[in-house]
Amino acid sequence: MLRSGGIQRYLHEIAESPTTEKMAFIPPIVILITESILIIHAIELHEPFVIALTGFLLIVSIIELFLILKEFHEHRIQTTFERELTIRLDDFIIENHMDNVSNIVTNFLDEFEEYKENQTTIYHIACQIMDTHKQELWEKTLRTRLKRYMKKSKKVAIRDIIEDFLKKYPEYRRDPAKVYQLTAIYITKRDKKQD
Repeated sequence: MLRSGGIQRYLHEIAESPTTEKMAFIPPIVILITESILIIHAIELHEPFVIALTGFLLIVSIIELFLILKEFHEHRIQTTFERELTIRLDDFIIENHMDNVSNIVTNFLDEFEEYKENQTTIYHIACQIMDTHKQELWEKTLRTRLKRYMKKSKKVAIRDIIEDFLKKYPEYRRDPAKVYQLTAIYITKRDKKQD
């Protein structure tokens, strides 16, 4: 019964995986089917050398398939663990209003001791979360400033608006495409209101 549950878990993981990951199973399965057909023909022809050789290759293919399944399962476990850890760590950072990565890691490990062995992973995930938070704050301030600027600006052409805005706020020069995109959205909204 336990083996059946394990097989069902593996099949469930495979079914939920992306198509690209599922495609990794195609070559070993095709080889396994081909070798099964060859061994059946070798048995029918009573060729002991071919039976032995094909049987060996069949066993190697089965082992290879199980190794792929094991690696796939371990990858899924690691991905799920990192996803859950990211959510928990992000919630922890937001609740505690923390902005120093080393303090985040130390305080998080003090509160959740079950993650003590994953300190390096926590550090990397905390760095990614902090980068995401900085990017979100950057975009939020950009939106606010751009809205205010466009209410005051009498310029009509998008190019003129962007040039003047970037002169006033040079810190947004690092992503002019985002500035252009938001400006175009706000101009469209403004034009709809005027119509």
